[in-house]
Amino acid sequence: MGSRTCSILVVLLCLIVLAKTEQFQTNMIKGSSCNIYEGSWVKDDSYPLFDSSTCPYIRKEFDCLKNGRPDRDYLKYRWQPHGCDLPRFDGVGFLTRLKGKKIMFVGDSISLEHWTSLACLLHAAVPSSRIISDNPNTVTFEDYEFTAIMYPALYLVDIDNEQVGRVLKLDSIKNGDAWKDVDILVFNTWLWWTRNDSGKQWDYIEDGGKILKDMDRMEAFRKGLTTWANWVNSNIDPSKTKVYFRGITPAHYIGQEWGDPTANGCSKETEPISGSTYPAGPPPQQKVVEEVLSTITKPVTLLDVTTLSQLRKDAHVGAFTGDGSMPDCTHWCIAGLPETWNLLLYASLL
Repeated sequence: MGSRTCSILVVLLCLIVLAKTEQFQTNMIKGSSCNIYEGSWVKDDSYPLFDSSTCPYIRKEFDCLKNGRPDRDYLKYRWQPHGCDLPRFDGVGFLTRLKGKKIMFVGDSISLEHWTSLACLLHAAVPSSRIISDNPNTVTFEDYEFTAIMYPALYLVDIDNEQVGRVLKLDSIKNGDAWKDVDILVFNTWLWWTRNDSGKQWDYIEDGGKILKDMDRMEAFRKGLTTWANWVNSNIDPSKTKVYFRGITPAHYIGQEWGDPTANGCSKETEPISGSTYPAGPPPQQKVVEEVLSTITKPVTLLDVTTLSQLRKDAHVGAFTGDGSMPDCTHWCIAGLPETWNLLLYASLL
């Protein structure tokens, strides 16, 4: 048998193995009884999925181990859906499946964590691959022609500098031109909609042509998200682009929400909440997300990470921010919970 014939047979064998592997993984998450977002956290000593000390993309404030967090159990939990198993993240399979494509995360610093986690997972899978990071928000795996991009857009809608000051425009999206023609878009917003401190990014809100000093923030969120939904309907070609919206990710500052009024936020939490439900229930903004998504005529997948993230009161940065600032019970350690968001994204893509 000639070498050319052997090469062809090897390629065919590899394709068969890959197809069978993907079919096996897909079968693990199929089934009418299985909702991959319903389940509980179980201990798994094979975790974490990467060593944070070897990943070059983690911002200082998210690197809990480097910043002195002494416990390690928060790294050892795996999300276990009821009635099925999630496929373990396969970085090579992910890159192979998405060769030649781009994924863009659009949102705030929680979206940045989502992007960072994916970049670290892929870097761990192909550490010897040609990897280019021309700026802090883009990483390209050249051998696979795959690019992961983080696009900062705190509210998704626009903030314009005008004579009166910075105006948050609930009915305007100019940045959308940068989002078009990307193969996979993962959107998120909420964190900044409630801010009233010096970090607030706007001075006025424009709603229906009227300039307001302020308004009900939940209603502002609904209107801004509706503008984004209309943008999706008008601009997305489902044959070219797959759209996700990652659900609301919680903060853990109030111990009473999980049944411990003596807790000082997340600072000393080292274990997830057991079971499948969060005592305080879903945050009200999650209902707004679901209602707005139901109005979109184009296909949009909700990465419904809210409840499973609520259960992880132990996975926040907490006091280990690296700068001695107030405990951070909004952002998450990397490595940590964000890898599960990427497992769920990976399962959806499969």
